[in-house]
Amino acid sequence: MTAEPSNPPGGPLPMVVPADGLPPRVRIHEVGARDGLQNEKATVPTEVKAEFVHRLAEAGLTTIEATSFVHPKWVPQLADAEQLFPRVRDLEGVDLPVLVPNARGLDRALALGARRVAVFASATESFAKANLNRTVDEALAMFEPVVARAKESEAPDDLVHVRGYLSMCFGDPWEGPVPVPQVVRVCKALLDLGCDELSLGDTIGVATPGHVETLLRALNDEGVPTNLLAVHFHDTYGQALANTLAALRHGVSTVDASAGGLGGCPYAKSATGNLATEDLVWMLRGLGIETGVDLGRLTATSVWMAGQLGRPSPSRTVRALSHQEQ
Repeated sequence: MTAEPSNPPGGPLPMVVPADGLPPRVRIHEVGARDGLQNEKATVPTEVKAEFVHRLAEAGLTTIEATSFVHPKWVPQLADAEQLFPRVRDLEGVDLPVLVPNARGLDRALALGARRVAVFASATESFAKANLNRTVDEALAMFEPVVARAKESEAPDDLVHVRGYLSMCFGDPWEGPVPVPQVVRVCKALLDLGCDELSLGDTIGVATPGHVETLLRALNDEGVPTNLLAVHFHDTYGQALANTLAALRHGVSTVDASAGGLGGCPYAKSATGNLATEDLVWMLRGLGIETGVDLGRLTATSVWMAGQLGRPSPSRTVRALSHQEQ
């Protein structure tokens, strides 16, 4: 396998051409091991998931979402959270966030030593019903004691970091376009609960750059600082990188991505793969933005996982660097 582009006489590709107004470094929040695998129909063995996380860490990723402590009935693929997390929790220098839907999920995660957790809300009533069987406000009420419990440690160094995911920020398969003020309201509510970070999700991949810029400006106008925001784009219509660049130009420096472009959403059938981490790293490398990620190792990891799943990676960069058949 060719894991890196060939180096012509003029130097390696992509050629580094920085652009003004972009952050010097981007933290990639890798979601392949959780969001990427959760919609797989065939059960992925626990040892394969653990190996995946270890390989991602070896490729230089420092934030790797490991699993989700949801009830096995809702996401069977992640029913092995208790078995998986102990296999990866001692990775040095790597943050391992996990999803927790409720107080029971939080207790399970904390008992295994998790120090970074995430709750997942919706900007729309339809998806809140489909995903959590609650209204938007009922879901927020459910998360209130979860976030409070995560924050109740008396030792400042032992506080749990809480991420708030917000789905359907740009469009909903049942409701269509989602008004920006509606999204802003739920974002502020999550921050008021005590979330340390918000990830803005384009769950069905319908966002475009102007929409991204408008939402980010609206959040700033309502007192939400950019440094608390991350973006999570799906590539349904091929817009994920364009939308990411729009967010970077606004100052966002945390981007969610999935190795090999794995992923979807079990509760929104029109949601296709996440932004591929390799595609993101290729673009950031060309812009001269640091990530700390070894693209060759990452590509090799995605090729390996594609072999475990029995199909080629959908990432264009993985295919180009590994010469996979189209």
